Amino acid sequence: MDWFFVEDIKDTHIITGEDAQHITKSLRMAVGEVITLCDKNKREHLCRIERISSEGVEVREISESECHSEASVQVTLFAALTKGDKMENVIQKSVELGVYKIVPVLTDRCISRPDSKAAEKKCQRYQKIAQQAAMQSRRAIIPEVTHISELKKIADSLDEFDRVILFYEGGGKPLRELILPEDKKIAIFTGPEGGFEEREVELLTDNGAETATLGKRILRAETAPLAALSAIMFHTGNLE
Repeated sequence: MDWFFVEDIKDTHIITGEDAQHITKSLRMAVGEVITLCDKNKREHLCRIERISSEGVEVREISESECHSEASVQVTLFAALTKGDKMENVIQKSVELGVYKIVPVLTDRCISRPDSKAAEKKCQRYQKIAQQAAMQSRRAIIPEVTHISELKKIADSLDEFDRVILFYEGGGKPLRELILPEDKKIAIFTGPEGGFEEREVELLTDNGAETATLGKRILRAETAPLAALSAIMFHTGNLE
């Protein structure tokens, strides 16, 4: 069932813009076929296509129910920028795995260091990838991908989380020893290709982060976020 996001929906709704083009040109759907619309209140609406015109795709609601696809924990991923298009893959797969929010982070050893104009374009591209991944995986929300932030600015604003975990190649505790059943808002940090500087580790731990390990092997910068998310989702029962 093809999945699209809307703000609100009544008995009927007209889909316009890129979504309408995707329905008609890419999916080649016709009147009578059925799609699902997910609204801002995490309600999913099963709808039948009633009319296709230059104005858009008009649908009528068949049934409505609560969307149960979201994880029981809100995981915010603070991922160091990676070179090339690796970050795009991290964002796509993280959304599929259930991440709540993604913050691209600029650290000392980041190879990718875009200027403000390039950073803005990357941000727009990242958010589009997140939206497409949320549609594909039938999420109830589109996870936000924020603007690129510097690590030192982030470190002072971690009080909102129940648990802050730094996955560090230098070692740390096993994940099962860190996450408690009452932890509902979790922040995780993963590093760039060259890893974290010791002073960056100290900065985060001084602000409440705990170091954790992902095993005895050193994972690539684009692998670590996905392994960390998978482990957290499994540990909290969200892969059952």
